[in-house]
Amino acid sequence: MTPAASWPTRVRIAEGVIGEVLASLPPDLAEEARALPVVFEPRPSRAMQAEGLEPDLLGLFVGVAHPDSESGLQDLPAQILLFLDNLWRMARGHVPTFRDEVHITYLHELGHYLGLDEDAIADRGLE
Repeated sequence: MTPAASWPTRVRIAEGVIGEVLASLPPDLAEEARALPVVFEPRPSRAMQAEGLEPDLLGLFVGVAHPDSESGLQDLPAQILLFLDNLWRMARGHVPTFRDEVHITYLHELGHYLGLDEDAIADRGLE
């Protein structure tokens, strides 16, 4: 059994994965993605769960999607939330699997930011 990684270790790994993803994107997309904050949380808060989010959610895009950014809607600032305790648990404490799950979840939520729906995201293998 793999020992639990500390919170700082999980954050460091996740930041590294996101940096690798950004480096692999086309320059114009990478520039847009770099401007989108990524927030790390252990899991959805009780308030989020009270709003209907599942406690084992891996990631979430909140705010106005990029294609709609001219709409004037300013509900929440656009950002990606990654729930690292849930990702770690899903990976069963296996670092390579955790890295893969962070990669997929980040790209999935970035897809939402770019205006892709669940079907379009699934078509790209980001589910």
